[in-house]
Amino acid sequence: MRSGHRLGRQFGWLWGAYGTSALGTWLAFGAFPLIAIQVLHAGPAEVAALSSVGALAGAAVAVPLGPWVEFRRKRPVLITVDLVRFAALLTIPIAFALGVLSFVQLLLVSVVVAAADITFRAASGAYLKTLLRAEDLLVANARFESTAWTTTIIGPPLGGAAVGLLGPVATVVADAVSYLLSALGISAMGGREPRPERREAARMRAGDLLDGWRYILADATLRALFFNTALFNGLVMAIDALLAVLMLGRLGFAPWQYGLAFAAPAIGGLLGARLARPLVTRFGQHRVLVVTGTLRALWPLGLVFLGPGTGGLLLVMGVELGLIFCCGVFNPVYATYRLERTATGRITRTLSAWSVTTKASTALLTAVWGVLGGLLGPHTAIGLAGVLLLATPLLLPRRGAAHRGSPAPIRTRPRRAIRVSGAPSSPKERT
Repeated sequence: MRSGHRLGRQFGWLWGAYGTSALGTWLAFGAFPLIAIQVLHAGPAEVAALSSVGALAGAAVAVPLGPWVEFRRKRPVLITVDLVRFAALLTIPIAFALGVLSFVQLLLVSVVVAAADITFRAASGAYLKTLLRAEDLLVANARFESTAWTTTIIGPPLGGAAVGLLGPVATVVADAVSYLLSALGISAMGGREPRPERREAARMRAGDLLDGWRYILADATLRALFFNTALFNGLVMAIDALLAVLMLGRLGFAPWQYGLAFAAPAIGGLLGARLARPLVTRFGQHRVLVVTGTLRALWPLGLVFLGPGTGGLLLVMGVELGLIFCCGVFNPVYATYRLERTATGRITRTLSAWSVTTKASTALLTAVWGVLGGLLGPHTAIGLAGVLLLATPLLLPRRGAAHRGSPAPIRTRPRRAIRVSGAPSSPKERT
């Protein structure tokens, strides 16, 4: 990636807003479970509900928002969603200070934030198309990817120190403020955004809710990527959940060792993001996508051999470094590859459907593998997930399908490449 490649002042503001909110998200990494355990004395079932039920309910809430946002100016939507996340998160420290914080409030806030995250990603993808030329897309993707991994490296350690000094509620305040700063940054972008043309009636119809899924499934390339990412993300995040139980419980790793095992390898994500564009220039987009999409599926199986002590810690760090490096290359190429095939008039609905499915599948597979971990043991459950991950490259798009144009569902508009913004629960999980 050429460091001197300039994408303009407005993109700079958007990039800065993204980096600010991403840093806030990683500063508050794990804050909700910590609050539930340390402040509300919640049990395992309640803690699991925060991640699974909250994500599923948030995804359900986001379903009608995609079609609604499609026909509205995106920058006001982005600002509004950031302010909603700011206000929702701010209720937690306020309730804590007043002594009225409850588990129900935590769950409701997690639902609101999950729905807002999906909406922001979809709207930001549709908005960015007005800022960049198609040939600048991969450069922008790589910069967002680099930022995601940078905040992954520095956010959790800083957040852990803040939790130790001030308690978990303090990191929620930092996360809330980051969304306020993001909203201010997007407001400062300036410029004019054309109003999207409303297709027919001004009222959203029930059929619009399924439009994103219909569009994805009608295109062979999008369909392949859709199932690949849903399965891969869900299995990887399920493994991460089992690793937390295994490392912090049975194997006796200290919390700082657990954090180090995932933070240090994020350097591989930075390296991968910087190599994405040069690799595509030399080998081609499709080859890089397939090779890195295959390689990233090989690493997690090595976690079956995880044991205690320094050797176990080095094993986790080595596996994560390889996995994250492959994800660092794959993610921006995948985002470009996917969005180049999405018709302009379908962007928000398609990205909303994609995010909703990914969040739902991740929550479902995490819950299923939690049960399997209890029945079979964490090592066996991790091994089973690793074996299934070996099959995910079969779902990557074939070259023949990738070179053919997308089917033309009813009422499509001309295509133009865009990039979706927003921080997922883990940069390995890219929706």
